[in-house]
Amino acid sequence: MFVMIVGGGKTGSFLAGHLLQLGHQVRLIENRPTIVERLVKEFGKEIVLLGDGSSPSVLEQAGIHEANVLAAVTGEDETNLVVTTLGRFEFHVPRTIARVNNPKNAWLFNQEMGVDIAVDQTDIMAKLIVEEMSLGDMMILLRLRSGEFSIVEERVDPQAAVVRKAIKDVQFPSNCTLVGIFREDQLIIPKGDTVFQPHDEVIALAHTQQIGQLAALFGAQS
Repeated sequence: MFVMIVGGGKTGSFLAGHLLQLGHQVRLIENRPTIVERLVKEFGKEIVLLGDGSSPSVLEQAGIHEANVLAAVTGEDETNLVVTTLGRFEFHVPRTIARVNNPKNAWLFNQEMGVDIAVDQTDIMAKLIVEEMSLGDMMILLRLRSGEFSIVEERVDPQAAVVRKAIKDVQFPSNCTLVGIFREDQLIIPKGDTVFQPHDEVIALAHTQQIGQLAALFGAQS
């Protein structure tokens, strides 16, 4: 995968390094010569380009026509929006990601501005705090479909409502599917007559809005 990153600050340089370690092709654009000098020492001249990432000619020079993903992660929201708009509507990059620096500007980062995914760190932190408080001991293993669905793991509390009940007798949220149950060293494929036991580790696929309801089934009853 070819990922083009505009912005060589801490976020951009970390992202570039991580993607390179995973074996992806990366092009990093930065307009500050002193930062570029450091980035070239870290990644090499073939990775880093000195220039204004909001300039169409610079994007073309960097190989925007071949990019699979464009990530605009500068410290300026205006610049990030210009970059994603160019990437989506001028160069037709399949996937665009933009960093939101000021939460008050988050409403601007939408598909009409060429943004597929807006990364608002303040919003993410707030959602994580609320999510952790509502999920108890449930662990999110993987998010799918841009976070719409999640694969989760939960240990069945001995006082949970589902203990010693068969799956067919438990009313689960509508958009939830059990994937597997770990009982000691055994993997159990869930069936209608499978009975939950205390300390079972349940793996499930659920809609993000319903994982709180799922967690309540496996947690201790108040």
